[in-house]
Amino acid sequence: MKNIPVLPADTYTVINKSVITSYDKKIITMLYQPIIGYTAVCLYNTLLDDLEKSEMMSEDLTHHHLMNTMQLRLEDILISREKLEAVGLIKTYMKKDNINQYVYLVYSPISANEFFNHPILNVVLYNNLGKKEYEKVKNHFKVPKIVLKDYEDITASFDDVFTPVRGTMEVTDEIITNNTNNININNRIDFSLLISGMPEYEKCFTEETRELINTLSYIYNLDTLDMQGLIRNSINEKGQLDKNVLRKYCRDYYKFDNFGNLPTLIYTKQPEYLKKPKGDNSKWAKMVYTFENISPYQLLKAKYKGGTPTDRDKKLIESLLVDQKLAPGVVNVLISYILKINNEQLNKSYVETLAGQWKRLNIETVEEAMKFAEKKHKEMYKTIHKKEAKPTTKKITQEKLPAWFNKEQELNETTKEEQEELDKILNELV
Repeated sequence: MKNIPVLPADTYTVINKSVITSYDKKIITMLYQPIIGYTAVCLYNTLLDDLEKSEMMSEDLTHHHLMNTMQLRLEDILISREKLEAVGLIKTYMKKDNINQYVYLVYSPISANEFFNHPILNVVLYNNLGKKEYEKVKNHFKVPKIVLKDYEDITASFDDVFTPVRGTMEVTDEIITNNTNNININNRIDFSLLISGMPEYEKCFTEETRELINTLSYIYNLDTLDMQGLIRNSINEKGQLDKNVLRKYCRDYYKFDNFGNLPTLIYTKQPEYLKKPKGDNSKWAKMVYTFENISPYQLLKAKYKGGTPTDRDKKLIESLLVDQKLAPGVVNVLISYILKINNEQLNKSYVETLAGQWKRLNIETVEEAMKFAEKKHKEMYKTIHKKEAKPTTKKITQEKLPAWFNKEQELNETTKEEQEELDKILNELV
């Protein structure tokens, strides 16, 4: 993904690459929306609406038009666009100019059958919905079984009805068809190393098989050597790779390493309905916006100064999202607060204790979390201050405070000096 800034004046054209049916829209609502969210689905439908006058290609429009139509910030529209790109519903092209020009190619969703057999989408849907709701949705798309063994097929064939016509027609490939777009995963597997360890099975590694292996390595977090052993165990007696067996082995391997849990690929940024309304331009509001628009993993990685967070810390964060069901923005505040007051350490028992308290108090928004953390710290400071009369106590405690503590949060726009201070704060996080 290329982080190219988009301006409201930048233009875009929508091109329809498929035939979008009402059934496709049902698939998007029931299967894609639990993964990409309501706002991304709204963007998809808005792009389709831009095609309404001419079903193949829209006129040139500006991103300001999108902002007005959807009543969203441009940043939120771009996040939704990335989600649509990630699941293969649109492709984006850009031409640089004084005013950059974008082309959005819109594709159909894959069929329900393909979705429920997809190595990534199916797992993410299961984790996002939960077993009960997942089964309910899956049953909606199941074809009822009808036993026809006592019936005779009496369907007429074409030549029973029509007589042949002489002549030929030119073949054309310019007519629109039902096109879908693949999900792209960056290469994670070193296939040269993989095949060198099992050269006798080199013929098994077709382009389709390589794509599956790379996808499975992504979703189950497997490296090349892990995958090599699982592939070897998935070769059948004919010397062919059994793809279904490989899927099962990858899933079982992950579950064994993760206490029976399947991987979670929740898009861990604060949901739109829990975000602060637009309009406030204070330092406080900008801190809130930052916590709302980065994932806990991004924040944690920033704290590692660009390094890779430990598996222990990643599992701890995952448990806050999945087991405690805290909102991602709230988890961001929790991480930032604990690292700041606890010498940059995430103590598991303390994190879980505080997370449990926040969950019981039904803290869902970033603002609620920040205000409660500040209140909690002030209460703790008062207790310590009473017990310890040392003159250094206050100084040490204050130095460890998160950036939003003990500041008068103005509701007016920030000054240049304040903006520089804020930028320093945000640079620690993103």
